[in-house]
Amino acid sequence: MSFQKRLTSGDFVVLAEMNTPKGVDISELVTNVRRIKGRVDAVIVPDMDNGIMRMSALAGGVLMHQQGVESIIHVYCRDRNRMALQGDILAAHVLGIQNLVVAHSEEMAKGDHRDAKPVNDIDELELLGAIQSLQEGVDMAGFELSGSPSFTVGCTIAPFGDDAALEKELSFAGEKIKAGAQYVITPPVFNLDHFASNMEKIKGLGVPVISTVFLIKSVGIARYIANYEPGAQISEDLIKRIRKAPDTETECLRIAGETVAGLKELSQGVQIVTLGWEYRLPVILDYAGI
Repeated sequence: MSFQKRLTSGDFVVLAEMNTPKGVDISELVTNVRRIKGRVDAVIVPDMDNGIMRMSALAGGVLMHQQGVESIIHVYCRDRNRMALQGDILAAHVLGIQNLVVAHSEEMAKGDHRDAKPVNDIDELELLGAIQSLQEGVDMAGFELSGSPSFTVGCTIAPFGDDAALEKELSFAGEKIKAGAQYVITPPVFNLDHFASNMEKIKGLGVPVISTVFLIKSVGIARYIANYEPGAQISEDLIKRIRKAPDTETECLRIAGETVAGLKELSQGVQIVTLGWEYRLPVILDYAGI
């Protein structure tokens, strides 16, 4: 069953995020995709995430398609003007990609091409509106298309540090849903109890909610996230658990799996982010009972 059908039927969906290579050697990416084929509903492919120049998400999505795995590609306003964005969206449909996520991209200053100039010709709401218009057979200039694409389109909720920030994000997410987003992806979840209280508000958006599970790889990473990511809610007990574990890697994988399992009762799906440990995704799925 396709990602779109599972989403609309209310089934719990499992997504894995995989970055494209910085180069043209796709062997590792293909190997990692094959490891999880049949165990996830789709693979999310970011587009030069964190401002790092990589192979485009469009190419990555096509590679997933070639391996028999459904893909969901990120679309940003940072790197392309409205013409290039529309052209890539049409190309995605022709190349077999059926799912898009309109997301906010990181600043260039945080990446590896700091002299690159961001485009930002349009914003997220305008991009969602453009995708909706293309699906109705009309481009942003009002001209008719020769055949129209069809997509399942999602959006993201940015990290929030307090209730006021959450309300602001939910208001913005509501606008994105009105503009055409059909589901939302949350920031990383590290505390199930805290997320459960926020989820009561997020559910009010009226669309499927997919939670993000971020693999913590070490005590150092856990402390960094706790100190610098808004609203991360990483407890000292969790940090102590990782520090005292006889095998740190195994414990971190187990924690990620437990988080995935816990989210089955709270949201309609998960996006698992491993950042370089994609080869360990099967272990996380094992711990989650998937």
